[in-house]
Amino acid sequence: MSKTLTPVSAERLAECADAIAEAARELAAFGWTPATSSNFSMRIDDDHAAITISGRDKGRLGRDDIMLIDMAGKAVGSDHRPSAETGLHTQVYRRYPQANVVLHTHSRTQSVASRLFAAEGRVHLEGWELQKAISGYTTHESVLDIPVFPNTQHMPDLEAQVDAWIDAGKPLYAYLIDGHGIYTWGRDMAETRRHLEALEFLLGCELDLRRLSP
Repeated sequence: MSKTLTPVSAERLAECADAIAEAARELAAFGWTPATSSNFSMRIDDDHAAITISGRDKGRLGRDDIMLIDMAGKAVGSDHRPSAETGLHTQVYRRYPQANVVLHTHSRTQSVASRLFAAEGRVHLEGWELQKAISGYTTHESVLDIPVFPNTQHMPDLEAQVDAWIDAGKPLYAYLIDGHGIYTWGRDMAETRRHLEALEFLLGCELDLRRLSP
């Protein structure tokens, strides 16, 4: 059973809700969250996270549109329903203790790339200077593979695919879901936003190369 929130953690929830709402409004302005799609979360503590309530317009989020969950993805102190993909967020927090923010968006670039590269099972990034925007990458000569997992409405199946990638010892900083969008994460909102924006740019470059190649 989840612990009762202390006044300090309640304050933390409010801070996280404000940060999520601000980021969501900005990402919505980019056109990356169409038709109430996408979901965002922040770790509160070892046992809890704040996450967007299902079905809310991401361009109009406020504190009341963010709810508390435990690390099993269950609502805490709320009758609202979290995103159906909540398990993908809590999975990141369980597998990566250093991760404190998860952003999932549905930009056109991400969605098209997810379909185009689905058969290959990954987007292979190499030689791009902006790869250095991803934490841990210090040179354009590095290789950054973004897996593309098959879409499913049964989240445990998708979680199992992500676990299998990690358990195989493959680096994972983000992933695409076929016909869906992208998940990425980081130590804080600034790092996660940087990852998301860099990957959006890099995916766009790869799409351009495919389109322009004879």
